[in-house]
Amino acid sequence: MNRKVFFIAMITVVGWASGFAAISASLQGGFSAGHLMLFRFMIASFIFFLYAIYPRSNFKWPRKEDLGRIFLLGLAGITFYQFGVTFGQQTVAAGTASMIVGSAPIFTTLIAVFILKERMEWYGWVGLGIGFIGITLITLGSTGMTFTLSKGLLFIFFATVSTSFFFVYQKPLFLTYHPIELTAYFTWAGTIPMLIFLPGLFDTIQSATVEATVAAVYVGIVPAALCYATWAIALSIGNVSQISSFLYLEPPIAIIIAWIWLHELPTVLSMIGGFIAISSVAVVNIIGRKNRRMKDPVST
Repeated sequence: MNRKVFFIAMITVVGWASGFAAISASLQGGFSAGHLMLFRFMIASFIFFLYAIYPRSNFKWPRKEDLGRIFLLGLAGITFYQFGVTFGQQTVAAGTASMIVGSAPIFTTLIAVFILKERMEWYGWVGLGIGFIGITLITLGSTGMTFTLSKGLLFIFFATVSTSFFFVYQKPLFLTYHPIELTAYFTWAGTIPMLIFLPGLFDTIQSATVEATVAAVYVGIVPAALCYATWAIALSIGNVSQISSFLYLEPPIAIIIAWIWLHELPTVLSMIGGFIAISSVAVVNIIGRKNRRMKDPVST
């Protein structure tokens, strides 16, 4: 993995990790789950609209034959994912939610290998296994050994599976569209179904706390707009299964942010799990880089 892809992926992961705490802050400050979803993606949609009409962007509209696929992917990656995460975080802490979403690389990699026919080296499978162990320990450390699949956890698990399909199936479209264009299409398509939450939105915005509103605006600009665009760029120039391993970094980063912002203190077991999750990224990327250099000394 070259430095450009690594840098872009890291920006995305940090931005998305911060989004879990921001969502919890918005929900705790007066936003309902449905209104928060719609508000943040109205902001993201507007940002992409400004990009589309900017003359130097050379923005192109999608072909008619791709509209169906784009809408379905927007539904899975934006509507379904945000529905699961936002409604799930009504009862699940930000750190725990990020840990469950952190299991996405397992599904993403399996889909990439068996559907996109991407080749997975031995170290990739080892890294996935290590990462899964880390995610499990983080979850147990946050919820206790009596971990049960509550309604909120099921929502977030649904979101995780949805975003895994989204990450993989958007890959072929990068052959035709620029990553930012594609992200704009997905954002607009995913925002349309959220309009069912429009009634009462403006009353909610007026009654919400300042912190909740600022947090909602933040998740609309950074995690919803900027990070979806940077992730699309990373996927367009890199390997899906390898890049998805960076999502294992989300839980430990989200735990730290939630600790500072929401005073959610992580347990020792959670911190151990976070360290193990981070090590899985090292297995996939550092060992993988050494192997590729041995095979092709001139590669970068």
